[in-house]
Amino acid sequence: MEELKLIEAAKEGDRAALSVLVKKYSNTVYNFAYKICRDQEKAKNTVQETFLSMVKSISQFNSQAKLSTWLYRIVANHCMMAARKRKDVQFVEVETEESLFDDKYIVDWSTLPIKQLENNELREILDRAINKLTPEYRMVFTLRDVEQLSIEETSKITGLSVSAIKSRLHRARAFLRKELTKEFVK
Repeated sequence: MEELKLIEAAKEGDRAALSVLVKKYSNTVYNFAYKICRDQEKAKNTVQETFLSMVKSISQFNSQAKLSTWLYRIVANHCMMAARKRKDVQFVEVETEESLFDDKYIVDWSTLPIKQLENNELREILDRAINKLTPEYRMVFTLRDVEQLSIEETSKITGLSVSAIKSRLHRARAFLRKELTKEFVK
């Protein structure tokens, strides 16, 4: 309830209310921006752009949605625009479902010891695999599997239909499974 009062005050131009909202969401916005942009400087720039956008358009915010969902959407838009501008990065196209389930990529994950899953090497391998995803697939994967948002929230943030979210998430997971399997089957 307190947040709604802050939002209403911010809509009326209350700078203190805006400052409280920025402080409250700065870590959330930075963490999400970093997970999508995969670069500290780009994430910091995205945070600034996000809060600048928030200040400029807070009056348009519909209080029926969560402020965090609205901010995720702004971050997602800024990250996607930045990714489209970059010409020096090559992304791997996510394959069709048929090619993702070849028997050569299926591994019995139950045989992996838990210690191995927790080590830094696995984290680095996973980061490299996530970096290969196009920003569109990376965003859906991050919102659902890292941020643990619902499909409906992810749909609102990305502007995609629920079925598109499910499809992209399925393909991103299958691609990551394939990439991780390649690393462990070497």
